[in-house]
Amino acid sequence: MGIRDDIASERRELAALLGTLTDAQWDTPSLCAGWRVREVAAHMTMAMRHSVPRIAAELVRSRGSLDRMADRLARHDTAALAAEELAASLRDNADHPWKPPVGGHAMALAHDVIHGLDITVALGLDRRVPEDRLRTVLARITRRGARFFGADLGGIALRADDLDWSFGSGTPVTGNAQDLLLLAFGRRLPGGRLHGAEAERFVST
Repeated sequence: MGIRDDIASERRELAALLGTLTDAQWDTPSLCAGWRVREVAAHMTMAMRHSVPRIAAELVRSRGSLDRMADRLARHDTAALAAEELAASLRDNADHPWKPPVGGHAMALAHDVIHGLDITVALGLDRRVPEDRLRTVLARITRRGARFFGADLGGIALRADDLDWSFGSGTPVTGNAQDLLLLAFGRRLPGGRLHGAEAERFVST
């Protein structure tokens, strides 16, 4: 399978999971600060449902801020679309060729994997990302990228305890690989998932 197949499979699996959620789960805060599960699901297909001119106009309205633009559209879409429609949108766009401006389809896969984990970890669901997909995304971690997403990995060595994978050097922070992936993409995790002298730096309060 190629990376486009991996992306399609990830979207279909996440759409199926979304289809099982209760209203309370849809309204649960995700790992994306300020967003519920609903907003994350809406964001995942934003670029597939809105035209480039619409997104450009929203970016202008948001004074050039990608974060403000994404937040504005996610909130607009969750007000307009039912939960079933959000899940269907992800399923129906499984083969959509969208990719971010930087990073190509590897980062498109990263986008879907990370946001899927934003949902499942917040809900306490034990979904394991298939190892081949996970390794593709782990290979995209860089210190510069981590800083962009608000993660300071200076002096930190990430060490997976379920895969033969590590990143960086310094004080070890250990955990399963997909939790360390979230850490490197700026997420704070529930307590008890990470271990090491510096682990508390990355725990949600």
